Amino acid sequence: MDLAPGIVWADHRLHRLSKGRISLVALAGLPSLRVTTTGRRSGLPRSTNLLYFPYLDGFVLTGSNWGRSADPAWSHNLRAHPDAVVAVRGKEIAVVAAELKGEEYDAMWQRLLEFWPGYAMERAAAGRELPVFVLTRR
Repeated sequence: MDLAPGIVWADHRLHRLSKGRISLVALAGLPSLRVTTTGRRSGLPRSTNLLYFPYLDGFVLTGSNWGRSADPAWSHNLRAHPDAVVAVRGKEIAVVAAELKGEEYDAMWQRLLEFWPGYAMERAAAGRELPVFVLTRR
């Protein structure tokens, strides 16, 4: 049974009602943010609540898509339009995204597994390398 759609729906409502201060991920004691990207086809703003890994002065996002076989829409949007906005505890921050590849990816992947071991399970379920983006403040 795929619970992801219900969890995403509830998280979206909780985030909206709390004006960005609370999410299901945050309630679990993990860092969460809301990333707003520009739709690669529509050009419209698209927002998604995500777990993030705090890194240096920025944010690392992993495109696990709940272990599904396809990359999440927000990752395609960041590839097409790297400028985005993150909201952390209700504060909006302009960022620019860079997708990691090669040795940078491998080094960050190890850090991510130490931070959230569940990524290994999601990667196995997805059957693909999960995209990893570093978002730095503009």
